[in-house]
Amino acid sequence: QIYMPEVKETWYFASELRSPGQRRRLAERPETLEEYLSLFAAARADQRVGENSPAYLLSSTAARRIGEAQPEARIIAILREPASFLQSFHLQCLRNHVETEKSFDKAISLEADRREGRSIPRHSARPHELLYSNHVRYVEQLQSYHAVFGPERVLVLIYDDFRADNEGTVRRVLDFLGVDDSAPIDVLEANPSYRVRSPQLHELVRSVYLGRGPLSRTVKAGMTSLTSRELRRKLLRLTLRNVVYGQPQSEDGSVMRELRRRFKGEVVAISEYLDRDLVSLWGYDQLD
Repeated sequence: QIYMPEVKETWYFASELRSPGQRRRLAERPETLEEYLSLFAAARADQRVGENSPAYLLSSTAARRIGEAQPEARIIAILREPASFLQSFHLQCLRNHVETEKSFDKAISLEADRREGRSIPRHSARPHELLYSNHVRYVEQLQSYHAVFGPERVLVLIYDDFRADNEGTVRRVLDFLGVDDSAPIDVLEANPSYRVRSPQLHELVRSVYLGRGPLSRTVKAGMTSLTSRELRRKLLRLTLRNVVYGQPQSEDGSVMRELRRRFKGEVVAISEYLDRDLVSLWGYDQLD
């Protein structure tokens, strides 16, 4: 009853967040409405269609542009405790070659410099993502969508509920979308967090795979002549999983406490905005 394109994170309605000259395949980064709509060409007439682009919360233009394209759209946002979210997001930025600073604490401390255009990794495709505090301005983000779609067309979920009752939360989503919510639901663990052992090794593997630089292009040309594209992708996944990635390190208690002190005002604000006690749920009432 729901059609989602295979491509995730099209960023179509958040064009101001794209990096100049960093165009990916057409299917992944549509730039025109025609290209965007082509992603849904296989959908049946009786299906709801949608897409998944977390950047739309960060974007200052996405809510308005979505409303202009489809005034009847329904928006689903899922919010996570700020410090835990940013720690997980930092790992994601390392994997996606947006960040090179392995230390979460140091990466957070660089935000002021990065707002001034300093300390930005050389090959970072989306440096705006390194302004970590921008990602957890939850009230401001939700207000932009409520202003366009009204509260009845915006479903706000809390990550803790999603983890504690995955099936119940998914059925709530199905009900919100107006589709049958009685179908069986398979619960699985998706997108587990991994630590990048060495950003330098990670960048080397990526450079060879993409053929960036004379030496890398030579190595890739040799691999291309000897292996299929699918085999190269399997080798890349094996190399990343067994050599480059490792299990995430445990939280640094002092760093997380300091972050929670920093974002307590945001948590109080979103608690009041949603009329739900997230201060207690997320442990912000225990801060000394």
